[in-house]
Amino acid sequence: MKIAIVTETFLPSTDGIVTRLTKAIDYFIREGHEVLVIAPDLGVYDYKGAKVVGVKPITFPFYRYRKWGVPSRKVYHELKKFQPDVVHAVNPILLATSAVKAAQKLDLPLVSSYHTHLPKYLDYYKIYKPAKPLLWWYIKRNHKNADLNLVTSKAIRDELDAQGIKRLDIIPRGVDVIHRHPDYRDEGMRERLTGGNPSNKLLVFIGRIAVEKEIHKLLPLLEKRPDISLAIIGDGPARADIEKRFKGTNTVFTGFVHGEELSKAFATGDAFIFPSVSETLGLVILESMASGLPVIGAKSGPTNEQVHHGVNGMLYENEDLDSMMEAVSVLEDEEKLETMRRNARNEALDYAWDKTSQRLIDFYMEARDRHSVGSRNM
Repeated sequence: MKIAIVTETFLPSTDGIVTRLTKAIDYFIREGHEVLVIAPDLGVYDYKGAKVVGVKPITFPFYRYRKWGVPSRKVYHELKKFQPDVVHAVNPILLATSAVKAAQKLDLPLVSSYHTHLPKYLDYYKIYKPAKPLLWWYIKRNHKNADLNLVTSKAIRDELDAQGIKRLDIIPRGVDVIHRHPDYRDEGMRERLTGGNPSNKLLVFIGRIAVEKEIHKLLPLLEKRPDISLAIIGDGPARADIEKRFKGTNTVFTGFVHGEELSKAFATGDAFIFPSVSETLGLVILESMASGLPVIGAKSGPTNEQVHHGVNGMLYENEDLDSMMEAVSVLEDEEKLETMRRNARNEALDYAWDKTSQRLIDFYMEARDRHSVGSRNM
């Protein structure tokens, strides 16, 4: 197949969407498919044989942490030149909305995928919250003409279905079970992540540091449990504020970590902490499981689909400190913790990336077939 992927984010950016896309492209190329990527121009023009076309990005004053692509006629011209068998609009918010329009004009099969739950994010930015109905209208407009709309969890599928978005299906989870492995556990990394207190219990958070990640909700736990160290790995617009709030606690901020260092960071903790209830999936949950880390997470639809309480992690009620403290108490039970480590790793083994990527090819073929018979009203 000739596959065109138009995405709001790509290399060298680091996030769950980029991870999913690069793993999929790896598989597509190995299987002999031709791939074109259109993304914000961040200096990457080829990825393992896939051509990457950049669109000049901008930076918004209210979110200087990253650059964004904006709608561009360039997308139409590149798609017209490439003549793909399918167009995949990844998270159509800005740049990728151009793929939605271009696919319609060029009469190309279209797959749209939903990865960032922006309406939920507005709950954390009160000044924008009244715009939620308008945002839903915008999202529905960008998904209504897709031959297939993909989401990352059952919970998000149900929510989009309730909003009237049709032709929904779920992209299976995927994880790199080779580079996310318990064997990467490293005592030198533990010394670093605990701030020189390796005997402390170590909770690891890996991800973007932003308000909607709800990292601030971990502060009361650290104030009550000085025997717990927290490693926050990543960066983002809220980092300065979070660092200020957590000053005086056993918290280490590493900034971005990549490659083998990131594998060590995953595998070296005692548990992975996941306080966010705004995710559409939380790829890091599965990455931590592959690394042999039980997950301690706030209850939400997507998290509940991955974390089985008392089996491969512990769940707690959002904004309930007593519930969080109870969940974290599993760190004192080494026998139970070891069982959960094994269960977490075994769970992850069922989600190797190649299976997920082949399923994506199946979705592309389904969209192509639907488009050929004009079944968008189904």
